[in-house]
Amino acid sequence: MSQPLTLALSKGRIFAETVPLLAQAGIVVREDPETSRKLILETSRADLRIIIVRAADVPTYVQYGAADLGVAGKDVLLEHGSEGLYQPIDLGIARCRMSVAVPKGFEYQNAVRQGARLKVATKYLRTAREHFAAKGVHVDLIKLYGSMELAPLIGLADAIVDLVSSGNTLRANDLVEVEEIMQISSRLIVNQAALKLKQAAISPLLEIFSRAALRLEPAS
Repeated sequence: MSQPLTLALSKGRIFAETVPLLAQAGIVVREDPETSRKLILETSRADLRIIIVRAADVPTYVQYGAADLGVAGKDVLLEHGSEGLYQPIDLGIARCRMSVAVPKGFEYQNAVRQGARLKVATKYLRTAREHFAAKGVHVDLIKLYGSMELAPLIGLADAIVDLVSSGNTLRANDLVEVEEIMQISSRLIVNQAALKLKQAAISPLLEIFSRAALRLEPAS
């Protein structure tokens, strides 16, 4: 019996929003990663299993072939790069935006116009570097992994670059969104070698995800 296909997912919003896409094709994940300690989850199809990894690690597992497919946010993919990855479908899930935010009262536009050198805290170094370079703004980037909103409040940074959904966390910490960098959603990614070697098994899954994503598209 051939090895089942492996789909890499991260806990939280991406997992929660991918499950309905699978369900539309009659694929049921046997366990909930929020309550199970297992990192490999079986599905109702013998030829498909799920592995649970950190969001930032999904592209790495797929790139090196430890997973055949994965679901990752555009933010993660931009930081990782696309070597060895095929990105056939924007699933349109886990939507948010990448933005610049500053403390209330900070004159961001004036600082940018006057050529001030800004200290920017973010975990998205590549995206932030490219964004500010395109604007001709000099920045010192400070890499953080969490609690980004704290950095401007205690003087570590002038601004942050982070994902924003509702904006509630920014408002709760007296920060304001001053610039949207890009819209973010999650994509299906596929190992390029697996796509060639396991095309017969992977192609139907691509079709499943493509149809499911179309059904979930918001009406215009």
